[in-house]
Amino acid sequence: MFVVVLVTVVQGWGPVATFDERGSPASDWAVDSTGFRDVLRVVEVIFDTVGQTLMVLLVTVLMLARGHRRAAAYVIGVTLTTFVVTQVLKALVGRARPEWQLEDALLSSKSFPSGHASSTTALCGVLIVLVVMLVRRGNVRRLLYVLIGLVDVAVCLDRVLLGRHFPSDVVGGFLLGTGMVLLGLAVYSPLPRSHAELLPDLTASPYPTSRRLSVILNPSKVEDVESFRAIVTSMAAEAGWSPVTWRYTTVEDPGAGMAEASAIEGADLVMVCGGDGTVREVCAELAGTGIPIGIIPAGTGNLLARNLAIPLFLRAAIDVALTGQDRAIDMVHVEGDGIADDTYFMVMAGMGFDAAIMEGVNDEIKARVGWIAYVLSALKSLMFPAAKLEVSVDGAEFTTHRARTIVVGNVGYLQAGMPLLPDAAIDDGMLDVVLLHPRRFLSWIPLAFRVLAKRSRTDELVNRMTGRTVAVRASTDTPRQLDGDSIGAGRELRMECIHGRVLVRVPR
Repeated sequence: MFVVVLVTVVQGWGPVATFDERGSPASDWAVDSTGFRDVLRVVEVIFDTVGQTLMVLLVTVLMLARGHRRAAAYVIGVTLTTFVVTQVLKALVGRARPEWQLEDALLSSKSFPSGHASSTTALCGVLIVLVVMLVRRGNVRRLLYVLIGLVDVAVCLDRVLLGRHFPSDVVGGFLLGTGMVLLGLAVYSPLPRSHAELLPDLTASPYPTSRRLSVILNPSKVEDVESFRAIVTSMAAEAGWSPVTWRYTTVEDPGAGMAEASAIEGADLVMVCGGDGTVREVCAELAGTGIPIGIIPAGTGNLLARNLAIPLFLRAAIDVALTGQDRAIDMVHVEGDGIADDTYFMVMAGMGFDAAIMEGVNDEIKARVGWIAYVLSALKSLMFPAAKLEVSVDGAEFTTHRARTIVVGNVGYLQAGMPLLPDAAIDDGMLDVVLLHPRRFLSWIPLAFRVLAKRSRTDELVNRMTGRTVAVRASTDTPRQLDGDSIGAGRELRMECIHGRVLVRVPR
């Protein structure tokens, strides 16, 4: 399509010339309104060569920081190639700028194809590719598609309305940028390679195995179940696993029954795809069996995966599950009023403010915007009333405290890398405890600073404890949560860390 436009421009084909000139006077294309012209000039400057270079570098650095090196190379390759090809074509075609272009900052370079249009379209195209790769929620993806498309359209219109380019210049630039994005996908995949490719092979077992793989899937957490199945099946076959056995969680059985069936079947690896609640159920059932668990994070928090350095990108997580190494981690047994005897958690338990957040999350909003639903709930629960709490660590005497929340953690980091329990380790056989008591609304500011700065000082605002067993008693019924799931109000939690009980797959 670009070649067709190129030929018609070079040959001066009548219909294209008429389209470019818009009849007489041609200057009607340009904008006369001073205010609107100023807005268009701002768009022009933002998306000029310098501005777009900074945007490309920002996206590249972000991809590298997230561990997506191939995606970063794809961004650089497509945008740089588009820029070079555009400049070469400008020199070859040699088309002059429209006579009616805006007099402010007159452009004297050649006109076809539009550099703004080709570069912006290339950048928007690679952003759409990254959205397809990395954003799971369909409604969020669609919103981003619309926003990215509007940016591209705005820049393209800007070139014509300022009189910088003929319409065919912009159409040619758009087609060129789109072609470079598609060509880039054809010659180079931005998807990550197996993390094990450049590492030495793990020691093979001397005993033959059929390498049976069982996948436990929470279907509500995956937008396209069939697509997910196809990805897992193809990657498992490439890694040498036998045909996959699939099991789906239900409302009545969130994972324990499927994990038990997988163990009875003799699975060599159980892959679980879901949120922290689904992962907790499977880990609790397979604890002590020696069967490794591959975690495919598909929930909102995914705190266990984050703390084990398991990537949140589905393909990368599947790769780690299939080719990673096994690591023994702790799990925590929980008792308390209204809690079943065989209850466990893998990440964190809490009473007070944090549990009120989980209890107050609107499921419909959570389904639409993900973790933002927790932020909204937190804002509503920010001044949750302080409770009188009694805490005993390792069987010592109970000590009395006032706090808005108490969190007992098997891991240390929350979303966005917030180090709530920076000294916690998931395989040290210990539990880390933090009590938070901001007395006033503004007290949350120094509290947040101390948490982010990993300050070890303890006082009434932030108090920390460590032990193998922890018992917490509240004076009144208080909201409680395990791994982000509300378990209802109560007055007691008794927790014991069981060291090295669960085997999980982590990156090598």
